[in-house]
Amino acid sequence: MALIGANELKRKMLITVDGQPYTVLEVFFASPSARGASTMVRTRLRHLLTGAVQERSFKTSEKFAEPDAELVPASFLYADAGGCHFMDESTFDQFTLAADRIGDERGYLKEGTTLQVLKYNGEPVSLQLPQFVELTVAETEPGVRGDTASGGATKVARLETGIAVRVPLFIKGGETVRVDTRTGEFAGRA
Repeated sequence: MALIGANELKRKMLITVDGQPYTVLEVFFASPSARGASTMVRTRLRHLLTGAVQERSFKTSEKFAEPDAELVPASFLYADAGGCHFMDESTFDQFTLAADRIGDERGYLKEGTTLQVLKYNGEPVSLQLPQFVELTVAETEPGVRGDTASGGATKVARLETGIAVRVPLFIKGGETVRVDTRTGEFAGRA
């Protein structure tokens, strides 16, 4: 396995630091003003297993191994008290992720949703949701003429998975809307 030099780091890259797997969130190259000093690489890293974020600086001469991690396509099957159940689409194996591991992303999962699962040493550790998901509006208050006078022409809609999203006044219950999973905002009708 080839080693990755600190000067080759890019966003979303997976590296091993001190025997622990990390994903690179940000990279900044700092050139020193003193002669003979080496360029430093400042990074923000997220631990793959705990989700903790830290800032670290490295010399450009440092090398990192790639962790045994891979993204595999999976489908969300269902959720119960034991957690959320998924199926690996390449091997058709089923696996479960605990609800605390998924967190707020649970609100974007409905039966049949296709997504990417990050596996570390063959074990699933986290999800990568698609950028947009389509969910049905379960309930919302009717938009009343004159509500736009305050400037915010939106209302709260509760979606089929239980999350609340601000939608335009013309959206009614039963309609399908697109939601941006990165921001949690309404992105249009489906």
